[in-house]
Amino acid sequence: MPRKPVIAVVGSGSEIEPAVSNARELGKLIAEDGWVLITGGRNAGVMRSANEGAKLIEGSLTIGILPSRDADASDAVDVAIVTDTGQARNNIIVLSADVVIACGVDGAGTASEVALAIKNGKPVILLAVGDEAKRFFEKIGKECLYYAESPKGAISAANQLLS
Repeated sequence: MPRKPVIAVVGSGSEIEPAVSNARELGKLIAEDGWVLITGGRNAGVMRSANEGAKLIEGSLTIGILPSRDADASDAVDVAIVTDTGQARNNIIVLSADVVIACGVDGAGTASEVALAIKNGKPVILLAVGDEAKRFFEKIGKECLYYAESPKGAISAANQLLS
């Protein structure tokens, strides 16, 4: 049996809209496609919302890569992996994923995940990001970047990348 695709959803740990709403919808759509969701695992922002969205679908699988043993894991994470590596866990998230979807780029943590994905040749879908972020990331890895304006558009792009 072939391995299930693993899709990373990354974004702010804060309650920033539309990022958290988009993440919830992405989690649900990822689970509907039978894919595995991987996030930073914390009970905050995009991470929590994506995991909660996935858990709306019976049989979904969510993996959370936690920065430390003290991190508050989301209740919607099925497999919590404690790294005790702080922000270095971002590399584990992107290297474990087949596709990385960024729900906005609202801070250094998300920007580092996108940059690490580009550095490692992973496809990155930037969901609902501004022109300034697009220009910046195009300078460092245009060949890895894809854009979507909605969660459904991001899933459509992921489907194309996985086929």
